[in-house]
Amino acid sequence: MAGKKDNSEESYDEKEALKFHAEGKPGKIAISATKPMETQSDLSLAYSPGVAAPVLAISDNSESVYDYTSKGNLVAVISNGSAILGLGNLGALAAKPVMEGKAVLFKRFADVDAIDIEIDTEDPSVFTTTVEKIGKTFGGINLEDISAPDCFIIESELREKLDIPVFHDDQHGTAIISTAGIINALDLTGKKIENVKVVVNGAGAAGIACLELLKSMGLPHDNAILCDSKGPIYIGREENTNQWKAAHAVETEARTLEEAIKDSDIFLGLSVKDALTKKMLKSMNDKPIIFAMANPDPEIDPNLAKEVRPDCIIATGRSDYPNQVNNVLGFPYIFRGALDVRAKTINDDMKIACAEALAKLAREDVPDEVAAAYSGIRPRYGPDYIIPAPFDPRLIRDIPPAVAKAALESGVARQPIVDDDAYKNRLSARLDPAADVMQPIYQKAKRLTKKVIFAEGEEERVIRAALNFRELGLGIPILVGSEEKIAENLSEIGQQLQSGIEIINSEISDKSNEYVDYLYARLQRKGFSKRDCLRMVNTDRNIFSACMLSLGDADAMVTGTTRNYSLALEDIRQVIDPAEEKRIVGISVIISNERTVLVGDTNVHDMPSAEEIADITQAGADLARKLGLDPHAALLAYSSFGYPEGERSTFMREAVDILDKRNVDFEYDGEMAADVALNPEAMKFYPFCRLTEPANVLIMPAIHSASISTKLLQELGGATLVGPLLVGVSKPVQIARRGCTVSELVNLASIAACDLGN
Repeated sequence: MAGKKDNSEESYDEKEALKFHAEGKPGKIAISATKPMETQSDLSLAYSPGVAAPVLAISDNSESVYDYTSKGNLVAVISNGSAILGLGNLGALAAKPVMEGKAVLFKRFADVDAIDIEIDTEDPSVFTTTVEKIGKTFGGINLEDISAPDCFIIESELREKLDIPVFHDDQHGTAIISTAGIINALDLTGKKIENVKVVVNGAGAAGIACLELLKSMGLPHDNAILCDSKGPIYIGREENTNQWKAAHAVETEARTLEEAIKDSDIFLGLSVKDALTKKMLKSMNDKPIIFAMANPDPEIDPNLAKEVRPDCIIATGRSDYPNQVNNVLGFPYIFRGALDVRAKTINDDMKIACAEALAKLAREDVPDEVAAAYSGIRPRYGPDYIIPAPFDPRLIRDIPPAVAKAALESGVARQPIVDDDAYKNRLSARLDPAADVMQPIYQKAKRLTKKVIFAEGEEERVIRAALNFRELGLGIPILVGSEEKIAENLSEIGQQLQSGIEIINSEISDKSNEYVDYLYARLQRKGFSKRDCLRMVNTDRNIFSACMLSLGDADAMVTGTTRNYSLALEDIRQVIDPAEEKRIVGISVIISNERTVLVGDTNVHDMPSAEEIADITQAGADLARKLGLDPHAALLAYSSFGYPEGERSTFMREAVDILDKRNVDFEYDGEMAADVALNPEAMKFYPFCRLTEPANVLIMPAIHSASISTKLLQELGGATLVGPLLVGVSKPVQIARRGCTVSELVNLASIAACDLGN
């Protein structure tokens, strides 16, 4: 057991880590209530006497525990601290920071609630009995940092005794992620799993699990040699052999790792630093696949491996080298899928499904979130990118459905997935609140299949968005730009032009003359010559695209990634008028604490008049209805109903009077402070207030207050922002912010396709 270090010996990183864990609330997890606990009624429902109802229901039908408690989304992360990371047996209490960390990862990546449990025993039978006795509390058990061979015994017995998933991540998590990488490495090298020779160095829990999973996928038993510190596990070897090692014994003349690795195709290392030498590497077959996963130092330095064998593909367990075998890619999503179908266990079919889904995802074009994690460098499928990045937002969408499907097909699921698309939508919404707002819009866009112009079609981000838009079946994208430039950028990102995507070059379009005539008719009395209009149509893609939209050559348009919002809007307004009897307005959708609120005007009117405020309110209410909300509009100010007096407050009161005369069909009132609009308790001080519910349409007195408040909510409040959305235009147009992501651009294109702004 390692001794305690003197504080003076701690490195800078260690001090930072200790500070991280100690500051604020010590540790990394806390309990959060899912129901309100603010009134006597809340307490009586949550506890006595109301809690008796679910108690009796569960007593009558044990399966109803999933309906009335957190069991269906609760995983126990359990250890005895006998094999903590690479630190060894430091005891149960010392394992707690690691188990808390595991719980955090469950929540962060898959919205699974997890709680750590440390059991102070090294007796496998005591450990097993303890977990068995508490097992009914949880939807699944994640075993962690338990030494071999005890971990085999514990997992095997618990899987027999419990009817919930029991998963030892040190074994199976590593096996799944490495297998995903090997699937892609085999693809890149042109090799087949049934033909390759594999050497696994390290016969502990992880090494054996990796080998077993590869064999379940088609690796012949005799094509693999398992090695430990004493050398290959061969038939007849008795020294340092147990039943789990013996299961993988083969007939071989090799008695050392060096002899075993000769003419092999794959090396899987879960052993010690520098176990793989240059000589060994040179003796492997062409295009060797190296998974050097020892931590913290791999079996061979990746740079050295590339120097010795430039044709190799190498992965490690470290984040500072390409192709990290990171278990966070597996366990959160495996449990997510298993919990969602109430699986009795996690079997090989589910593990294989997870590995195959991960491998498939790595071959797809990566989103902006992944590029950001790589300091702006966008990784592309190849020898240095065979495993998805942990921060790929598509993991939650792709991996759990694959696991759930495998559970259903293999007969271990107790609850089916009725609607696959709806399930994927729910998964996305767990980590991205905007998904709930966008999914109905996506569905409508798929039905409509509109032609959507991507005005800045030469930009890499825009090209990616168009590809994504088409791939999702949201409509037919039209890229405005040079065919040569677009083809060049497609090549740089490793993509090809998909069928169903159109490219139109504004400089050579046969529609240019028609567009020039149309624009000149609009602008000739505003100081523009026909030559001016010709130049604008040929060189300004916003103008060209807006003309294209106006004359019916497309159905919708999105722009804004290369130009300031107000300048892009100015371009649009030269070509397209406001909708009849409407005003062009910018409205942002804010999603915070499971509440969706619309805020306007965030982008168009600087200091709106009372008449303009009334129009903005109506625009916000119209958009709310299109998003499935019953509008309750609050006209905000720093004052509430006349006190204290202020110029902008007066405008808000006048806007209420204007709305009264229009006889609109939604709730509205003002002026009022934000807390009065959003908090029912604060609203009670004004019994005359017309709002019967907290406001979900917030009308700001000026653009500065609208812009500042939405950005503060986003940055400090953790709110999710959709938009701003441009409403009141006679044609479906949306303008993105310059720093928008590909996914944000796809969202705006979908909104434009559905014409939510009109």
